[in-house]
Amino acid sequence: MNPEQTLIYERRVRDRTAAAAALAGVLLIVASIITLGGPHTSVNELTLDLLVANERFPRDLISSIITGIAALSAAWTLVYLYNAAHARNPMVKPYIRIVAILGGALSAVSGIAYAIIVAIKVHEFATTGIQTYQEADRLTSGGGLLVLQLLGQASALLVAVGFVLVSLQAMQQGLLTRFMGYLGMFAGALFLFQITQVPVVQCYWLLAVAYLISGRWPTGLPPAWVSGRSQPWPSSAELRAQRAVRGGATRGGAGGFFGGRSKPAPAGAPTGVPAAHATGVVEDGGAGRTRATTPKRKRKHRR
Repeated sequence: MNPEQTLIYERRVRDRTAAAAALAGVLLIVASIITLGGPHTSVNELTLDLLVANERFPRDLISSIITGIAALSAAWTLVYLYNAAHARNPMVKPYIRIVAILGGALSAVSGIAYAIIVAIKVHEFATTGIQTYQEADRLTSGGGLLVLQLLGQASALLVAVGFVLVSLQAMQQGLLTRFMGYLGMFAGALFLFQITQVPVVQCYWLLAVAYLISGRWPTGLPPAWVSGRSQPWPSSAELRAQRAVRGGATRGGAGGFFGGRSKPAPAGAPTGVPAAHATGVVEDGGAGRTRATTPKRKRKHRR
């Protein structure tokens, strides 16, 4: 697509994508709040964990469903950013789009399936048979749970890679500022290395991207969103150089440190030579005379 077609397509789906990004950010926080609520065990003991999990399973299942919806919405947002970056630079690798889609879909499916199977097993442990450690170990050591755990870890890795690569490419094409680009990469890393149980950074980035895509960014949209072409965000060194050039031009136009205005040179004056020196005229206090016409005064020698 040419830049005009790209801009038409992006405007058509912009509001839906902004809504999806905002929904993903809000649902991540909601799911975390639901998970933090309810009963929790104070000791790490398998049988007690299963009994408490049986009391919590409605809450955990709802949280997993909400997290799955958030993962799909976040994948939609990443795909939109990827498409925008690829339209401005066809050299952007297409596998990034596959990683973003696969990460979101696998995260949603594996998380919900794991919550359902765990709910079935803990209910079986709490309502039937003898509640011993051997029985608890038998129920939780099956191959199905192990496969779902591995899928969950793989999906977290794909989501993290998708966030990092899409944020990097969007920043390089000028679609995201450097702050937003690096923050998106950091948010992706936090899917693997969680610092807190509440995904504050991921939520903030998704809401900020939603605000940017909607066209309401406080400082205006980055130029790449307006032109439909790649306009990389300048580096720190380039920004410093631009500020230095602007500062030098401002000082030159202001007439030095005191803000005086230099008088224009008369016609025919050599370039770069002040008007007074070009004509041999220097102002003499408004007396109407010049040094060229004023007779020299004799110095009086004091004895």
